[in-house]
Amino acid sequence: MERIHSETRVVQTEARLKALFLQGLEGDGVAYHQFLKQLSVQLRGFLRKRLFGWPDDVEDLVQETLIAVHDKRHTWRLGEPLTPWVHAIARYKVIDLLRARAVREALNDPLDDEQEIFASAETAETEARRDLGRLLSELPDRQRLPIVHVKLEGLSVLEAARLTGMSESAVKIGVHRGLKALAAKIRGNG
Repeated sequence: MERIHSETRVVQTEARLKALFLQGLEGDGVAYHQFLKQLSVQLRGFLRKRLFGWPDDVEDLVQETLIAVHDKRHTWRLGEPLTPWVHAIARYKVIDLLRARAVREALNDPLDDEQEIFASAETAETEARRDLGRLLSELPDRQRLPIVHVKLEGLSVLEAARLTGMSESAVKIGVHRGLKALAAKIRGNG
């Protein structure tokens, strides 16, 4: 029952945001302002889930995402869901932040640090992510995309379906078959 309520909320939010966005594209400044205001609330929640360790960066990314949505509004296709398009922009902003932070941290690392001799948990995690990325790249899109969106990014099956253009069933099947294929590759059978 809670899942149905959650999906209903997602659909209602999508419809409300899309209507305001379309009115804004037609020149209604008040509707566009309302769209940006409501979208910023939704983006804060979306980004807090992904940046729970860096709450200070959430507001900056909300603003950057809103600017990017405004700048890229011409790329949104009428008839397509709006929220997954916005979330994709927000994810790119998160990736940009992570890359910038990694570069800053790398520049501040001492060159003769004896700690580098020993593998740290971060190194193992980085290597695991690289390996997972390589394994995922070997999967077809119909399996890779559902795994990335549902299992790694934490989107619901409904959100992943909207983002990929697949049916909810196809997303579920893609996750199942993709995980099975990954397991086989890890065991060396794939």
